[in-house]
Amino acid sequence: MPQTTTTVTSCVKPVEELRSVEISFEDHEFYAGQKLVASITHDDDLTQPWIVMVNGEEIHRANTFKRCHSYITWHYQHGTLPIQEEETPVATTGNEIMVQIAHECEKYGFEILDDGIYDHEQKLGEVGCTNGRWWVIRATSVHQQKVPCDSAFDAVWVLSMIELTQPSREELLDKPFDELTLQEWERLREYQPVVERELIAA
Repeated sequence: MPQTTTTVTSCVKPVEELRSVEISFEDHEFYAGQKLVASITHDDDLTQPWIVMVNGEEIHRANTFKRCHSYITWHYQHGTLPIQEEETPVATTGNEIMVQIAHECEKYGFEILDDGIYDHEQKLGEVGCTNGRWWVIRATSVHQQKVPCDSAFDAVWVLSMIELTQPSREELLDKPFDELTLQEWERLREYQPVVERELIAA
C-alpha cells in the first residue's frame, strides 16, 4: 500500500522582527521596520499596571512589562494583533507650532531664541512637535533626551519648573567683564560693599 506524506505548514507567518523603542521608562513603542505596530504604557493599577495599546485603545493588560512584550510578539507573529492605523498627521504647520510655543512662553515671560527658550538670558531648554507629538529637552539634561509631553502648555510648564541658579554678586565680581549679561551688570550697579568703619572715641 503506497504511503502518502502530508506536509504540516506552520500557522506562524514569517514576519519582520519587532524592534522596541524606549520613549521613557513607562512608555515603549514596537516597530516592524518603520511601521508602528503597538505600544506599551503604564498606569497606577496595583495588580496589572502594564498596558498594550493599539490605535490608542487598551487591548491587553498584565502585571509585568515582559508579559506585555510577549503578548505583542506572539499576536503579531500569528497575525492576530489589531492593525495599527496610520496616524493622520496633525494639521499644524511649523508656524502654528511656533505660535503655540510662543503663546505659552509669553505666560511665563520666557524668550524664544534660535537655540531654545530662555529666562533672563539663562537657557531653560527646547520645545518642539514632531509628527504630532510634543516633546521638551531641558538644558540641564545630561543626555539632551527628548521627554514626551501632551501639549505645548505641558512642555513649557516643564521648563518653568527648572530652578534658575543666579550667581552671587561676589561671584559676578570675579567674572570677566566681557562675559557679563545686561542683567548681571544691573545687579552689579546695585551692589554696595560692606565697609567696616572704625569707631573713634571722641
